[in-house]
Amino acid sequence: MRAPILIVAVIGLTACTQSVPDSGAGVGFQSYDSYLNSRAAAQQPVGAPLTGFSTDGAAAAIDNAQNGGASPVQQQTAPVQNGVRPRGNAPAGIVETTAEMDAVGGVAPTAGVSDEQDFAAVSARETIESDKARIENNRAKYQVDQPGSLPQRSGSTGPNIVEFAISTTHPMGTQMYKRSSLGFTNSTRACAKFPSPDLAQEAFLNAGGPDKDRKGLDPDGDGFACAWDPTPFRTALN
Repeated sequence: MRAPILIVAVIGLTACTQSVPDSGAGVGFQSYDSYLNSRAAAQQPVGAPLTGFSTDGAAAAIDNAQNGGASPVQQQTAPVQNGVRPRGNAPAGIVETTAEMDAVGGVAPTAGVSDEQDFAAVSARETIESDKARIENNRAKYQVDQPGSLPQRSGSTGPNIVEFAISTTHPMGTQMYKRSSLGFTNSTRACAKFPSPDLAQEAFLNAGGPDKDRKGLDPDGDGFACAWDPTPFRTALN
């Protein structure tokens, strides 16, 4: 009695056990061998390799991709003319060249960049004598322009502050001219009326300075109004 019961129990457990998936069947899609075969097929070249860039070829590639790869794209190249093929897909009339410059001075262009910085290349075609001759030739073409008369400054014909600066030698703050001690004019307020010390010095000289200070611009009597400094002009003269 027990034997039939055990047999029925074993059969039931066997039916409930889940089957183990095949590890070589991929991740639920296809077998691993099928995957390898499809990848190898995808890596096979479709047509001739493309070289250069072609707008027509690009447009055909787009159409080919959109149509599901109907036919391989063939590169269209310009025909060879005089033994020279144009660069890439350039028009047939354009000849490829790698020269940096066209012929200069009757010398044919080289097939690379300038070699003027290459000592070996330059020394092979130039000598000390040729350099000397070239320098003398250039020097013979020099033209020295002689200066003409200086133009006259238009505008004010009054005292020139530059001439006054280089005519003096005493330092700033050294009293050279008499001044009244009454102080009727505030020098700080008087100087504030001028945008710069140069304009103040010019007005001071026009009003009788440096001997007289009618505007109250030079209270210390050094001849320099509103802290005007003659040093830059003296330095430029030297």
